[in-house]
Amino acid sequence: MLLTIDVGNTNTVLGVFRGQELIANWRLTTAREQTVDEYGVLTRNLFTLAGLDRNDITGVIISSVVPPVNWTLGEMSRVYLGKKALFVEMGVKTGMAVLVDNPAEVGADRIVNGVAAFHLYGGPCIVVDFGTAITFDAISVKGEYLGGVIAPGLGIAAEALFARAAKLPRVEIKDPGKVIGTNTVAHMQAGLYYGAVDMVDGMLARMKKELGQAAKVVATGGQARLVAKGSKYIEHTDEFLTLTGLRLIWERNQPAERGKSAT
Repeated sequence: MLLTIDVGNTNTVLGVFRGQELIANWRLTTAREQTVDEYGVLTRNLFTLAGLDRNDITGVIISSVVPPVNWTLGEMSRVYLGKKALFVEMGVKTGMAVLVDNPAEVGADRIVNGVAAFHLYGGPCIVVDFGTAITFDAISVKGEYLGGVIAPGLGIAAEALFARAAKLPRVEIKDPGKVIGTNTVAHMQAGLYYGAVDMVDGMLARMKKELGQAAKVVATGGQARLVAKGSKYIEHTDEFLTLTGLRLIWERNQPAERGKSAT
């Protein structure tokens, strides 16, 4: 079995694959201060609750945009699982050329998403990832990473309104059903939701014009399904796109005789 870990600024997502099948997954808060032992005990408990034996883990692969936790997770893998974790970083075989000014500055998760999207849907394609930031990534017809866009995420926007405007409350991010609200909560929800939908569609329209209208669009991340409901351009939503990309990259970095097996 293969353990895949995607560390984002807000959430960390773990998944366990048996071959190509995702058999368990968990979404946790990214905790920069957690120790090796705390992560180890947490992982052990998650495995126990899912009826999995950690001794069956044959590999660990990690993509991370939070450098302070990298050593901790690497040590957790070594101490608690007996495996050296493979981090998605420069030098790792992804099968995707990165055609930007400085490939090292592109977040690992964005490359991983691109690998999965191209594998599943072909190119050209655009990946929209709804995380702490909303990222847009363009993949060519040849499977090359061309670049993208970074915009503030819905959570950041909602927190900014609450923190900077004394009379505005925290609100649930949801579709209020109509644009013109009749109370403060509905006003904020309309601004957050429809503002995000229109920003995403506006950005996708511009990107499709540059890439070609045939570019497929796949969304992933926390608010992917919510925004996709109102979007004109999002064709696919895939909650586990990043985990699939990690599995593919793991396979591409194994010796030929082992490349297809993570059982």
